[in-house]
Amino acid sequence: MIDLRSDTVTKPDDRMRAAMAAAEVGDDVLDHDPTMAKLEETVAELLGVEAALWVPSGSMGNVIALMLHVKRGDRFLAPAAAHVISSELGAGAWLAEGLPDPLPWDGGPGRPTVETLRSAIGGPQPYFNLKTTLLCLENTHNAAGGAVTPPEEYARLVAVAKEAGLTVHLDGARIWNAAVALGLPPAALTVGADTVQVCLSKGLGAPVGSMVAGSAAFVTEARRVRKMLGGGVRQGGVLAAAGLIALENIDSLAEDHANARALAAGLAELGWDAAEPQTNIVVAGVPDVDLALAQLRRAGVLGYPLPGHVRFVAHRDVSAADITEVLRRLEKE
Repeated sequence: MIDLRSDTVTKPDDRMRAAMAAAEVGDDVLDHDPTMAKLEETVAELLGVEAALWVPSGSMGNVIALMLHVKRGDRFLAPAAAHVISSELGAGAWLAEGLPDPLPWDGGPGRPTVETLRSAIGGPQPYFNLKTTLLCLENTHNAAGGAVTPPEEYARLVAVAKEAGLTVHLDGARIWNAAVALGLPPAALTVGADTVQVCLSKGLGAPVGSMVAGSAAFVTEARRVRKMLGGGVRQGGVLAAAGLIALENIDSLAEDHANARALAAGLAELGWDAAEPQTNIVVAGVPDVDLALAQLRRAGVLGYPLPGHVRFVAHRDVSAADITEVLRRLEKE
């Protein structure tokens, strides 16, 4: 099988496994594991923020941010089909006790216009109306096919939120992909965000781990919430060592983007409704998702189901030759 379901299916390479085996470790809950501390400092510098905290998953990183930003009954805004709304089992409502309100993609794939955001925030409200306190943005936007938010549009959305007194959380699980696609450093894509979550196991090849980052004061509180959620680890340096190696793989994401473009072009030639991707995610419209997945499986290819679509994700364990083989197999179907 050629597995294109996600860029989370990658396995640690020999160099990463060696770094994990040789990692200097300590009890991170008691003493702050030294390799974990190094990873957190490195990521904070990459993102242009004061501090960062390792968490087991991006979902935990996002919900920690929401739990610290949202009070019970507060409304938070996010683009429709954002991960914080659609792919985290309602944790924003369940654990953070906020009310999610999706914004349409009228500004482009995965993002609202400034006018839509301003209208959604609204003006002064009676005391019994919902209180809107948070804007969540996602870059790249997973469900929109790995769509990148242009920096100037991101800046305008953040400015509108700030003018209205909202906090801004950036779900940057694949911000590395956005940075590579734009030719910009990751820190250029986090300006104005109060907090940001980034993933080390999507695309970069780490077996587990994400980071949630922001001010030093935020990270102090985030560490407490992580412990409450069961995310404190002991000799976490074994996992942090994998994260440090993963960060060295950022530039190689350009290869995944090229492979995704080749896949989309080939699928289109075979009659699939696949647009050219901006990063490493190809979303193809299909008349029947179950039939399409069955066809793919017969050809020895795995895709991921979305409503009316199949998602294919290029990643470091799939080569250009593998993409060519996928298209050859589908042509024979």
